[in-house]
Amino acid sequence: MERIGAARELVLGYVDALNGVDEAMRAAIPSLERLADVLGLVHSRQISRSGRVGTHSYTVHGTGCRFASDNGTEVDVDFAADGSEVFDLWRLHWYGLSLPEPLAVTDQNLRTAVQTLQPPLTEVRPGWFSVTD
Repeated sequence: MERIGAARELVLGYVDALNGVDEAMRAAIPSLERLADVLGLVHSRQISRSGRVGTHSYTVHGTGCRFASDNGTEVDVDFAADGSEVFDLWRLHWYGLSLPEPLAVTDQNLRTAVQTLQPPLTEVRPGWFSVTD
């Protein structure tokens, strides 16, 4: 059960870090109404595909973006067609490994942790999750 607790804390940490990235990016770029708007800014060439905004570096990829904070913690997120933030177990796993004290958690423990956190998480399609409002 202790491993599930660590996995739960990792998932909650990811959600907190994602919220922190959202706040920091919107503070640094007032025209952002939501984090997914970063994609539009890149496509319209208002910002480059990778760079630094405020306290985070970012790299846009496909339908998502990887954000890295000054301490090296990485939050990788994709955006659904409606602009909502979605993530899978792979993104949670890599977030854990990027922490100042890396935390490796098995996919099974992550899956169990995510299931115990519904709500506030919702499985939007098999293996992909979003935070409900």
